[in-house]
Amino acid sequence: MARPSKHDGVVYQRNDSKIWWMRYRDRSGCRRLESTHTEDWQEAQRQLRERLQARDNNTLHIVRKGEQLAFGEWADFFLENYSKPPIRAASTHEANENALKSLRPVFGPMKMTEIDATQIEIHLRNRLKHRKHVRRKEGIAELGLLKPATVHQEFRILRRIFSVAVKKKLCPANPCAGVEFPVILKGLFRPHYMTWSEQQAIESHAPVYLRNVIRILTETGLRIYKELAPMRKEHVDLLNKLVFIADSKTPTGVAEVPLTDIAAEAFQCQMEVAGPGPWLFPSSKSPTGYQTNFKKTWERTLRKAGIPYFRLYDLRSTHATRLSAGGVADEWVTQLLRQTDAKVFKKYSQMKLQMKREALAKLNRQANEKECA
Repeated sequence: MARPSKHDGVVYQRNDSKIWWMRYRDRSGCRRLESTHTEDWQEAQRQLRERLQARDNNTLHIVRKGEQLAFGEWADFFLENYSKPPIRAASTHEANENALKSLRPVFGPMKMTEIDATQIEIHLRNRLKHRKHVRRKEGIAELGLLKPATVHQEFRILRRIFSVAVKKKLCPANPCAGVEFPVILKGLFRPHYMTWSEQQAIESHAPVYLRNVIRILTETGLRIYKELAPMRKEHVDLLNKLVFIADSKTPTGVAEVPLTDIAAEAFQCQMEVAGPGPWLFPSSKSPTGYQTNFKKTWERTLRKAGIPYFRLYDLRSTHATRLSAGGVADEWVTQLLRQTDAKVFKKYSQMKLQMKREALAKLNRQANEKECA
């Protein structure tokens, strides 16, 4: 009979080194000796606890595999299994591939467990000093410095790659959690509220189909590229003033959306403009059969109207802001936006300064004071 071990696991130092080692037994009873690669006793104890917990959870073999896994190998696996449709949209997969073009040269040969927050921060700062390169007929042209938003998007993709690895027990923690982004991204996620006068000016210079898009988005809050652009005519019920969203960003986005009179008229007009095909916004150039990009027409229309550029997607926040300004409760606005989390509403509802001034004008500075006899 084997002699029972006195300790579940221990850390110790060898005579010829200051590095702490750990000794423990796996589920089969086999004794394991591993270096912690640190001179810090507290860190060595933490690694031992993680080893013992992984052993008890029967995930020790996965953890040990993760320590030998290079970032480049995991990136290939991530792109193949967690980036392509139907797991993610084709545009998301393309963005992941583009981000990895700059991430692979830096982190590719490194082990997943070797990458820390400091190394990521250094990479981000270096990226902010790089210039954008575009391919033209005469060759590669060098433009201005990369925008902070571009670098931030690469960081978000890196964070997701590590998040999936943590869920698969290939990493003990996500190193991106300890990263301080080196710049302040002012206004990066601040939607633009389109005023009624701006809408009228834009519509007066817009082609018919774009005018219909503007009216539909501001009256329904649909997502332009995920919900409205690929919509089929059969999903529009003008008799009952409803549209059915067959595919959306989230499960709650798949629903029947009621239409206002303005939205119903815009849908009716667009169905007449679209012609006999099945698509509401047909395209002769797109392989999908429907129009997949409105950006150039949108930019040209804003330029003609003399209005500074803002995203077409911001019309969704305009819809939310108008509902909120009209007195609709936040929980109902969240449901009309078909959001799963009420906190997301704060991103879309941008109260205009004038609306806030009107609210402040209603202050009662003598509230709760008793009338003098």
